[in-house]
Formats: sequence, C-alpha cells, structure tokens
Amino acid sequence: MLNNIIRISFAVVGGITGFSLTKTVILTYGLHTDGIGLLIYTVFSGLTAFIFYSAGNRLIKVISKNLDGLEKLIQSMTLYELTISSVGLIIGLIIANLITIPIVKVNIIGVPVSITVNILFGFMGIYIAAGKRNETLHDFFKERDGEKKSIPMPKIIDTSVLIDGRIVDIIRSGFMEGVIIIPEFVLVELRHIADSQDSLKRNRGRRGLDVINMIRNELGYPVKIDNTRLPEGGEVDSELLGVAKKQNGCIVTTDFNLNKVASVQNIHVLNVNELANAVKPIALPGENLEVQVIKDGKENGQGIGYMEDGTMIVVDGGHTHIGEKINVVVTSVLQTAAGRMIFAKPKIPVEKAI
Repeated sequence: MLNNIIRISFAVVGGITGFSLTKTVILTYGLHTDGIGLLIYTVFSGLTAFIFYSAGNRLIKVISKNLDGLEKLIQSMTLYELTISSVGLIIGLIIANLITIPIVKVNIIGVPVSITVNILFGFMGIYIAAGKRNETLHDFFKERDGEKKSIPMPKIIDTSVLIDGRIVDIIRSGFMEGVIIIPEFVLVELRHIADSQDSLKRNRGRRGLDVINMIRNELGYPVKIDNTRLPEGGEVDSELLGVAKKQNGCIVTTDFNLNKVASVQNIHVLNVNELANAVKPIALPGENLEVQVIKDGKENGQGIGYMEDGTMIVVDGGHTHIGEKINVVVTSVLQTAAGRMIFAKPKIPVEKAI
C-alpha cells in the first residue's frame, strides 16, 4: 500500500513538472497553441508522469535495499556510537550550509551543488566522528598536555577462548588491556553448544558462558557485547574478522587456522596457546633435569616424559627406564607451532632420582 502511494505521488509530481515545463517553454518562445494547447499540456504532463512513475519503481527498490543495510548498521552500533555519529552529521551539515550560502543563489547549478555539498560533508562528519569513537575528552587533554597517548586495542574474543577458560587467569594476572568485545553470534554459538545433546559439548558450552560471567561479575573487567549478527549461510570466523576490522581491534583465539587467516588480512591476533608456550620455562642444552619416563617414543629406544607445565621430553634410550624417574641431560630444544619439545638423554651412568 505504501509503495503504491509513493508511486502515485511520483506520478503526480511528474505531471505537475511536465505541465510547468510545457507552460514555461510556450511562454518563453511565444508559441501559439490555438486549439491544441490542451492536447500538448496533456501529452507532456502524461509523459513526465509516466517517467516519474517508472523512476519511482526503481527508486523504491534502491531505497528499500539501502534501508535494510542501514537498519543492520544502526542495530550493530551502540548508543554511544550512534550519538557520536549523529553529532558528526550535524557538524558536517552546519559546515556545508555555511559554505553553500553564496553558492545556493547561483542560477541553475546553485541548488544541485548545495545539495551535493551537504551530502558530502554529512558523510564526512559521520566518518570522522565514528573514527574517534574510542577516544575520550580525557585522552584529548592528555595529548594537549604533551602526555603520551596510548589507547589499548579492543580485544574481540573467539568462542574457542571462552571454552578454553585460560583467559580468566590472563585477566586476573593483569596482562590483558583494553575492553573485551564479544560478538552476539559468538554468544549464539555458545548457547547452541550448551544445548547440545552431546554431554561433552554441552559442558564445554556451559563453561564458555560461565567464563563470560566470571570476567564481567567476579573480575569486573569491561565487557562489551557487539550486536553484529551472523547472516544466513555466513561463517563465524569470517564475521569475527569483520568485527575486528570494524572495531579496529585484535582477535583473541586459540584457533590456529583463524590465526593464519587473520594474519593474511593484517589483523592483529593474540593466541593464548602461543602465550602459554612463550612463558614456559626454557631448558638449555647441557642442563640437567629429572623426568619420569611414562611411555615409549616413536623411534626405537625412545621414552617419553613430561614436565610439570606439560612440555614433552623425548629421552633417547629411555625405553628401558619406563616407569622410573631418572636424571637426564638436555641435548636440544625444538620449538613448533604446537609447542616446545625437549630432547634429552640419560646421564651416564644412569642416575635414578630419589
């Protein structure tokens, strides 16, 4: 019904426009329309009405499509971001109107140029204001006073990190800076996992939701829920990268593949597994360790043991000491994407740890 009213309105405006143009041309050139004046007015008015009606159909489709995108954009913005963008729009329009005061009076091109300048400066105002949404007046005065300006990047949290749970200890230790952003589609994914029929998946999902509550309530860390929704047929990882770009933040994850994709797109990533590997104790070649050999290695004669932090120790010749705690000498250390591996051999003669 509304679309029909808009089309009819366009047709009426087109008819009036055609009538006015025809009358202007006839009067300007002094044309004589005796007997056929009504026919000329009718033909030209009907033609412009049809053109405006047809243009109205296309315009409605374009406007409807853009309004859907605008609605999604506004829904994804917080009230603070919406306010900042509105202020930018108002300032841009004020500047545009001040600039176009002398231009609007120019014949023929004055009004179109003024409209164009208003649109241009309006968008510029929104863009500039949105780019400053993470800054405050306190930061502005600090910068003016010559203090070093440093705004931590917001951290976009992946589902894997919430299920993993070590993010709580990282925050508690004070190594995390900047607001934590949890996209809405991550919460939806956690809820689906928590409602799974599989007990293991269900426990993992519930743990992820418990981690969010611990971060917000127990630790009191600033957490922001991003209203971005997962489009139909969309992938969580792709949308997560999109949120990181939009928020100008970095992704916190334990997913190795997501880490690689983000690096290709020049998005900063904090990988919890890489952090865990980085803070593990470093064993140097020639250092003495004591380890309990618990199983065979892949190669003949090898034995496998583990340090307290979970680092694997491959003992050459440790097969004969399975079940024993022995002293070994580190021969080499191998750092891989999956973690650190230590290669060692028993001290000669073999010393059993007491």
